[in-house]
Amino acid sequence: MNNSRKQIIVNELLYWKKSRMLPDQYCDYLLALYTEGNQPKEIRKEKIGITLYLINLIFLLLIPISVFLIYFTELSIILQIAFLSLFVFAGIFAVFYFSKKGISYHLPMISAAVNLLIGSAAFVSHVYIESHSILYLSLVLNCLLWLVAGLKLKLYYFWISGIFSLLLIFISIFI
Repeated sequence: MNNSRKQIIVNELLYWKKSRMLPDQYCDYLLALYTEGNQPKEIRKEKIGITLYLINLIFLLLIPISVFLIYFTELSIILQIAFLSLFVFAGIFAVFYFSKKGISYHLPMISAAVNLLIGSAAFVSHVYIESHSILYLSLVLNCLLWLVAGLKLKLYYFWISGIFSLLLIFISIFI
């Protein structure tokens, strides 16, 4: 069969799949048959989109998991910090990987920042039990990190979060 006929059939199959005139399994089978295993780019983009959605969902779920690990388990502080460090490094790795691929890296970055905040606050609270000033210093450093990241990467939500958090910290110190 010549290429123009194959292309017409492939286009029809893509239309049928998009409009759900045939089940996805049949369309995938016929597309694989007529394209000789080389799927069109549209299908690959759809699979990448679903994978990216799941990765972002996992990074979003790491925040409540880390809160659960810190506040609702009897794990030792070393194990808690190890888990949170793993979450933070996974977020940082995903940010660098996604930025090199040109994919949106906002949710892994938010997850890494919040997990760093939770981990540093838990660690400082455990090590320096009586010293609130060191806890405030740790929180201020996290907020400054958010400010710098927001200004450098032009992420306004980080910048606004940093300013708002600093304001809340200073209000809680002086009131």
